[in-house]
Amino acid sequence: MIKNFIFLFLLILSCSKAESQQLDALEIPQSKISEIKSFLQGKEYNQELVVFINFRLHSGKYRYFIYDLKNNRILQKAVVSHGSGSVIPHSDILQFGNVEGSYRSSLGKYEIRESYMGKFGKAYRLQGLDSTNSNAMERAIVLHSYGCVPDEESNRPSCLSLGCPMLSKKAFDKTAQYIDQSKRPMILYAFY
Repeated sequence: MIKNFIFLFLLILSCSKAESQQLDALEIPQSKISEIKSFLQGKEYNQELVVFINFRLHSGKYRYFIYDLKNNRILQKAVVSHGSGSVIPHSDILQFGNVEGSYRSSLGKYEIRESYMGKFGKAYRLQGLDSTNSNAMERAIVLHSYGCVPDEESNRPSCLSLGCPMLSKKAFDKTAQYIDQSKRPMILYAFY
């Protein structure tokens, strides 16, 4: 009887772990994790923590993740906005761009730079590292909080930005702790 109980317990435990890993794979594909690990090798960026934004996921759902590369686990999940110019009317598909005034989100890797106090409070400058987001500094694309972004996921779409990734105040404050404690710059990787 005890052997059967232990077997059943281990089976349930292994299934729940496998289910958890499958959920993580939907949120952050393994190919993106491998890609960022390769990108970071030999560079002066934080080698253990990275921010992923999966714009493929619905804007009302958790699609912003702080990921622990060393232990292969998600440390933070949050709702994050995308740019109003990325919306295609009557479609669930998003479009992306790198042009000033487009109000589109840009895909690619960013270096999370210094913080500053702006009209939205504390914000972090984002330096685009790819051709798809090379104008981020000129466009003033920054990571910041905004009151219309919800703390919890839902089926309703999040509010829209002018191209910046915006978090709720609570999510931003948690993210700021990771960024501010990092001895090396962190990478944010937005993909679709």
